[in-house]
Amino acid sequence: MKLVLAVIQDADATALIRVLSQNAFEVTKLASTGGFLREGNTTLMIGVADERLDELKRHVQRTCRTRTRLVAPSVPMGEQNEGLVNDPVEVPVGGAVMFVMGVQEFVKV
Repeated sequence: MKLVLAVIQDADATALIRVLSQNAFEVTKLASTGGFLREGNTTLMIGVADERLDELKRHVQRTCRTRTRLVAPSVPMGEQNEGLVNDPVEVPVGGAVMFVMGVQEFVKV
């Protein structure tokens, strides 16, 4: 058995939880905040049998898509005294980050 922590964008959370529930995956939703853009995201805790791990990955990959966003940079670009770049920069966001961990014991009471 594995424990999967899937960090996804809030925009994908409802659709992914629906797909996983329809396919008999048990999911616990945790609210979390991302680091790079400091936006809300969702972390899902999913217990999955080893033989269903590939199926879970396929559902996540199909549901959580990567997007691009324009963000105003707030870090210096170049040498020390050049200042800040004011033009928006296109960055990729979305998709999913999955941490897969082995489970020693699972108890349901």
